[in-house]
Amino acid sequence: MICGIDLGSRSVKVALMAPDGSLTFHKFDTVSFYRQHGRMVEGQLQVDLAALGLGVPEKVVTTGYGRQTINLKGAEVIPELKAHVLGAVHQTGLTDFTLLDLGGQDSKVVLVSRGKMVDFQTNDKCAASTGRYLENMAAVLDIDLAELSRHYRNPVDLSSTCAIFGETELIGKVVEGHPVANLAAGVNYTIFKRIKPMLHKLLTDTIVFTGGVAHNQALVKILEQEMQVPVVVPGYPQYNGAIGCCIAGS
Repeated sequence: MICGIDLGSRSVKVALMAPDGSLTFHKFDTVSFYRQHGRMVEGQLQVDLAALGLGVPEKVVTTGYGRQTINLKGAEVIPELKAHVLGAVHQTGLTDFTLLDLGGQDSKVVLVSRGKMVDFQTNDKCAASTGRYLENMAAVLDIDLAELSRHYRNPVDLSSTCAIFGETELIGKVVEGHPVANLAAGVNYTIFKRIKPMLHKLLTDTIVFTGGVAHNQALVKILEQEMQVPVVVPGYPQYNGAIGCCIAGS
């Protein structure tokens, strides 16, 4: 069994690949994962995988937001972009596409040709196109993420693409009396406006959309309408990096 671990900013995603290629998944809150299940031993993070119900894997491969600061003992570390490309190719069977990955606190766009990364754009300096931004905006509107992801028609124009100033602007629009559905659509459009320049630079005839934000169906529709290409969401978009780790270790 191969264990792939994506150490994300908000959650730790784990994929377990059996010898027959079948996959099972686990997810842990990042802070709880480190606090409750890890301890530092000679500068490396030691985690009892068996105690987490993950068995005793033959090989562990890690990547993700935490890989630069947390060195998991006994694991092979691979670059985050490599893991996501491998995961997307494995999940979709495609070899030529634009990979869009929107996670908890960063966004990535990767140009993939013949199954290999040939160029990329990343943004980890601003949270405006990430899951954290959507969570904050949903809280302002007093709705959950599932409700937020339903709306894309008649969006209220939100000019700020900054996560902090965006909240202030959204509150102002609430005070003006705009319907919640239109405000939610406006929020989803701000995500698109933030990632649009990166997509245009690396656009192909297909977008593969991964990361937790890929569950936002409104954003999928916006991407298809605005970019005029099909958008493919793999079966397990949030576990894509962990799956890629398994592929790298196989």
